[in-house]
Amino acid sequence: MRMVVANWKMNHLRRDAEAFCATLLASYRPVDGVVAAIAPPFPLIPVVSRLVAGSGVRVYAQNAHAEAKGAYTGEVSMAMAMDAGCTGVLLGHSERRQYNGETEATLLPKVKAAAAQGLMPMLCVGETLAQRDANETLEVLRGQLAILAQAPVSPIAVAYEPVWAIGTGRVATVEQIAEVHAFIRKELATLMGAPGAQVPILYGGSVTPENFAEILKVPHVAGGLVGGASLDPAKYLKLLEIASL
Repeated sequence: MRMVVANWKMNHLRRDAEAFCATLLASYRPVDGVVAAIAPPFPLIPVVSRLVAGSGVRVYAQNAHAEAKGAYTGEVSMAMAMDAGCTGVLLGHSERRQYNGETEATLLPKVKAAAAQGLMPMLCVGETLAQRDANETLEVLRGQLAILAQAPVSPIAVAYEPVWAIGTGRVATVEQIAEVHAFIRKELATLMGAPGAQVPILYGGSVTPENFAEILKVPHVAGGLVGGASLDPAKYLKLLEIASL
């Protein structure tokens, strides 16, 4: 299975989302084995969910809280995300880790809560440039993935995003991607047993229609978590086309 997940981050207003979906649905046709998903900002989830209903395009939340309800001003529960139309949720994106202080301790209950609610968690992992330069990449990833030993949920996906390649125009080399994805696959097998062999591992970090085909040739790469390029419906359609080849 391949996945192409559009992470809109904090971009687009209602009119932009409506225009995007109109262009997307005019050309999009589901392909067996290729999952198309959009992760809009929270206010746009109901808009996008309504517009893509019945098309095969899935909708993900960019984050959600571990608690089911309560006095958590500004937060959204897993049940609320699902009620708004989501079937999955991104967890632990590097920007959440950097700007919102998310750690393995806060992500473990989120992974469990998502699975319990019926949302597919996509756990994001990745190293900073300083960590890579210090040859700490695999150690960092091992620590980020370790929570799956305590939450061996299925289905689940993992997205590897080298922090230094997100929105910078820099992309990890094929050799770097291959090394990390092989390592993640091995770790998943250790942490989860046989189900670890079936977990999709996506690559993210300045993915574009120009480099996606080469990235998909790397063993254990099951698709892309796409940022900037996913804001353009024409580029997103091209990425889906490439994933279907």
